[in-house]
Amino acid sequence: MPTAVVRCWGARSGTGETQDFWSEFLRSLRDRGLGGTPLVISDHHRGLMNAIDATMAGVAWQRCRVHFMRNVLARVPKGQDEMVAAAIRTIFAQPTGPLVRAQVETIAVMLEPQLPVVAMMLRDSMEEITAFADFPEAHWRKVWSTNPLERLNREVKRRTDVVGIFPNPAALLRLSTCVLIESHDEWQVAERRYLSEESMAQLTPPAPTAITATTNKPEVIDTATIRTA
Repeated sequence: MPTAVVRCWGARSGTGETQDFWSEFLRSLRDRGLGGTPLVISDHHRGLMNAIDATMAGVAWQRCRVHFMRNVLARVPKGQDEMVAAAIRTIFAQPTGPLVRAQVETIAVMLEPQLPVVAMMLRDSMEEITAFADFPEAHWRKVWSTNPLERLNREVKRRTDVVGIFPNPAALLRLSTCVLIESHDEWQVAERRYLSEESMAQLTPPAPTAITATTNKPEVIDTATIRTA
């Protein structure tokens, strides 16, 4: 885990989710001081993934469990989708990181006879869908999917739909940024805080206090005093 985390956020408008767009955006965050990033959460978008690899080498990546589930269910025959979804959800219901990862193989073995493609997807994506398990349990629901971001995007869309047509990208960005700042301010309030200070402190534990060794000086005995006593 990093010893320090610099947090910042940004917004940018673009015409597509290409690798170039995402790379430029991520570099802009890095240039503004973003550092010590322990985890990135996203869907399996190739342009974004390539940009993450290019600009944030070594960072852990959590594949959104909701998008992963959709990808899996698209390969499952009708009538079996509810069973498969319920089985995969048990992975995320485990109480510890090792059990989370062990459950991936358990479900893969269970589904393999009838659905070998799903078993292969689970095994191939095991590290990607369980990266959250290396972080404090209090964070799990917030970092195992992009759902919080999707809700925020819906709010931005709701507010921009009222305007309809913007004269230029800067006008769109101004309104969108105002919505993001408003949400950010709400998340700073204790009741609405996205991640508690206590749980964040677990990511950056304080450095151990140095203990200075003490040396006991030998007691000096005045032999002359003893003889005259």
